[in-house]
Amino acid sequence: MGHAEPHTAICWVSRVQRELKHAGLRPTRQRLLLASLLFRGGDRHVTAEALHLEAERLGISVSLATVYNTLHQFTEAGLLRALAVEATKAYFDTNVSDHHHFFIEGENRIVDIPEGVVVGEVPPPDGMEIVNIDVVIRIRPKRDALRG
Repeated sequence: MGHAEPHTAICWVSRVQRELKHAGLRPTRQRLLLASLLFRGGDRHVTAEALHLEAERLGISVSLATVYNTLHQFTEAGLLRALAVEATKAYFDTNVSDHHHFFIEGENRIVDIPEGVVVGEVPPPDGMEIVNIDVVIRIRPKRDALRG
């Protein structure tokens, strides 16, 4: 995290406070600190565990349960997008626009599929509408590449 000018940092905090209030969430100290980790550096895919570790390394005292709760609150408020990739681990995406993902097996890492790549849309059943299309394509290095 680079050193921001004091004026820039104040503007950023003010913007996050407004976004949280607009989403119906009180801008508590812990929410603001976690939001600063999530949204300051561009689009990210994070797990609660990774965000908790990042907070600890920066000296931010927050429990893992609070991180989970905050991520789910941000998701419900539309500030994050939850990605179900593995049964035991949830990933959260700071980019809430409609887009698809690659999940790199062995690295447990998610990357965005480039914008403009379209994955087929399935028509919904009668009386239903599509809210979001979450496509995660699992990839790994080619087996030949592992030998060479």
